[in-house]
Amino acid sequence: MFRFEPLPIWRNKDVRERLSWYHAVMRNKKPAKYLVCKSIACDIDLKNSSMEELWVEHNRLANIFKKECGSIKSSDSYDIEYRDKNFLDLKGEIANRILYKCNLCEWNCNVNRSEGKVGVCRLDKITRVASWFRHFGEEAPLSNIHGSGTIFFTGCMFRCAFCQNWSISQYPLAGEEVNGRKLALIMKELHDEGAHNINFVGGEPTPNIHTIIDGMRNLDVNIPMLWNSDMYASIDAMNLIKDIMDIWLPDFKYGNDNCARRLSNVPNYFAVVARNHKIAYENGDMIIRHLVLPNHFECCTKPVLEWISQNCPRALVNVMDQYYPDYRVAQHPEKYPDIARRLMGKEIEEAFQYAKKLGLVYEPVSR
Repeated sequence: MFRFEPLPIWRNKDVRERLSWYHAVMRNKKPAKYLVCKSIACDIDLKNSSMEELWVEHNRLANIFKKECGSIKSSDSYDIEYRDKNFLDLKGEIANRILYKCNLCEWNCNVNRSEGKVGVCRLDKITRVASWFRHFGEEAPLSNIHGSGTIFFTGCMFRCAFCQNWSISQYPLAGEEVNGRKLALIMKELHDEGAHNINFVGGEPTPNIHTIIDGMRNLDVNIPMLWNSDMYASIDAMNLIKDIMDIWLPDFKYGNDNCARRLSNVPNYFAVVARNHKIAYENGDMIIRHLVLPNHFECCTKPVLEWISQNCPRALVNVMDQYYPDYRVAQHPEKYPDIARRLMGKEIEEAFQYAKKLGLVYEPVSR
């Protein structure tokens, strides 16, 4: 199906250049990266190799993948030939083995999710999806006119006091059980309806990487894959997904660890999320989201925007003005007096102007 886009957003030179790979895949001019992974042969016995041997092979194939993508970018055409045992299969084997001592996120719970144990995310090996549909309220390059193929996973590693999706992030059993085959059918359905991309979100997609990769192994349509995340994944998880995502939509909430611990109950926030933003930036197109919080300009908005300008200067940035008190903030506003109200106009304008001063290309979007 041809996915045409309205002209205004793609007339913007910065948007067109900074999202060039994503735009090409969306228009079927280039192959989605997960399809490229299927074209790279894996030379080891997946079931009988040690985890160390799997990672050695992964690193070897990652170098081949990088060269292949470089060739595809410089060519006017592409030809994909799938291998019976390939780079994506290898990623799937590693992801499933990680579940025996899970470290997909930086909580590093090391619980055996394969045997029903749960960590901070409250998920065992079973993936649950709360809903899937074409989302028309995402950033303009992602929604266009046919919508973003959004898949909402349940569960999360954060406990954000103001979470607007708390009914699925904090209650992981709320969703429908899906395996790789079911997830592939969902992605195929969204593609056939005309979605411009597959948007993995939640909750949080990170604890579900094993099912997401398995879903791609059962899929063969050319559509961009989008990672919409809080970016608290481990290095291992980032290495698994960096080669299969065509565009990144990361969330950079806090400019310091104290606010992250108090409002989201997550440790070592800034170092982890900054590291993962750098990895994503080096491996694909990117739109960074920053939600402006009341009374948090100096401690969060300012340092986050400064970090982006210094470390991800070509990323597009969405300075978001949609905050409102929800979940625990709405239930107990006395515990969160700094964020127990909506933004004032002068606060969001200050954030916009600071982004402009730093030379960031931003697009405020209300959803």
